[in-house]
Amino acid sequence: MSTESTTSSGDGFTHLAGDGSARMVDVTAKSPTIRSATAEATVLVAPPVLDALTGGTVPKGDVWAVARIAGIQAAKRCAELLPLAHVIGVHGATVDFEVAGDRIRIVATTRTADRTGVEMEAMTAASVAGLALVDMVKGLDRSVELTGVRLLVKTGGRSGTWRREGAADLEGARDHG
Repeated sequence: MSTESTTSSGDGFTHLAGDGSARMVDVTAKSPTIRSATAEATVLVAPPVLDALTGGTVPKGDVWAVARIAGIQAAKRCAELLPLAHVIGVHGATVDFEVAGDRIRIVATTRTADRTGVEMEAMTAASVAGLALVDMVKGLDRSVELTGVRLLVKTGGRSGTWRREGAADLEGARDHG
């Protein structure tokens, strides 16, 4: 078992010890800073499903509320799902939806004042909100598809702000439900 320090391996991979074994990066010496991240996911649906969603007639109930709460809950439990993710305080989480054509765009934003970022929390929120949406409508159409999970923006920390080139307008998400 390695007792190597918590600096990165010689190759610059911070989650690998010098012997190549996986490890959690030690962030205890870092100072907490305000950080945020926004991610998106897309759920592709057939026209009848979209009609049921926008008309509020999905047999399982309030899809928007269930998906929103699932996403927020997932953001808070990210470290339980990803073995090397840090347990951090998720101090803010929003999940919003934009309906356009044959798709629902899910936009999740997470915020913290902690030692490490919330990118994985935002992507987990968007993913799980999408999975909840799929679960709620799969009885209407088994071909519903979750796709396009990706980070759009992150702020704070040592590396500052990063924005995906060509990312859609983050203010465009409409709140359904």
